[in-house]
Amino acid sequence: MLKTSARLLSLLSLLQARRDWPGALLAERLDISPRTVRRDVDRLRELGYPIVATKGPDGGYRLDAGRDLPPLLFDDEQAVALAVALQIATTAGAGIEEAAARALHTVRQVIPARLRRRIDTIQVTAVERPAARSNPPADSGVLMALSAAVHARDVLRFDYDPAFAPAADGDDQADTAPRRVQPHHVVTWGGRWYLVAWDLDRDDWRIFRADRITPRTPTGPRFTPRELPGGDVAAFVVSRFQGPEGWPCRGEVILDLPADVAARYTNDGLVEALGPDRCRLVVGSWSWAGLAAAIGRFDADIEIVGPTELRDAFAHLARRYADAAAGGPPTPPRPARPSR
Repeated sequence: MLKTSARLLSLLSLLQARRDWPGALLAERLDISPRTVRRDVDRLRELGYPIVATKGPDGGYRLDAGRDLPPLLFDDEQAVALAVALQIATTAGAGIEEAAARALHTVRQVIPARLRRRIDTIQVTAVERPAARSNPPADSGVLMALSAAVHARDVLRFDYDPAFAPAADGDDQADTAPRRVQPHHVVTWGGRWYLVAWDLDRDDWRIFRADRITPRTPTGPRFTPRELPGGDVAAFVVSRFQGPEGWPCRGEVILDLPADVAARYTNDGLVEALGPDRCRLVVGSWSWAGLAAAIGRFDADIEIVGPTELRDAFAHLARRYADAAAGGPPTPPRPARPSR
């Protein structure tokens, strides 16, 4: 039979593993009597663990949420996962970086040496784009307020700095009136946090930067969630930031590559298999030259399906690359032909 301290840890581990435990099953798993289970539960309660007794023919115990945070018990895999998650949280831009770093230090101090070595082999370094370094992180309190309103389905009121409104918002930047929205999702895109919401005054979907939101209280009333266009929040956010018609430049090519190989390096394009070693690729970009360069990185033979602007962009890049290889003067850009 286990000693009392080891038995208490085993009991706590079982209570954390599932919601409800019949008392008889706990006694069987720990190889003790139901009376000893009751005494051990009382000891855990004295240590601050909120364990409630469940009634009925299979009465047992449940580890409940309490007012204070008691000591927690993790198995090896949970401890490693927690440490990795805390490392990622220090780079999330959600205003919790300092707290996450302190929590990671605390976890690392108390875990066994064998786990500490595993954790130390995983180092996460945040590499930001130069343009994003000046962007202030979202306040963690604001993110919690937004997430709480999303979860509770409460109408949210807030002040919004329109000078930094994203292009997806589409509003007059001179409008500084408080916003009234039905919050649906809190998302991250390009290192920033955003609120996806139905704007009650504009009768349309809007995307707001979280670091420009100052919530007002109280929230409410409750609302019934609407269905996002397309039904998928990720696709909706991508489409809004790329414009109402998607990418301004979209082309189609055939690559001498297997479809599964091309798909690994295609973010939001469409890949269709045409055979074991050929595929059709439909993809977009902000410019025709950028689109041609992006397709060229596949390092495969390319057949251009269209449009003409994409063909012209390939021709211009070919001349530019040839000039660069020969060391000659750069080729001036040619005006793009209109779409047909």
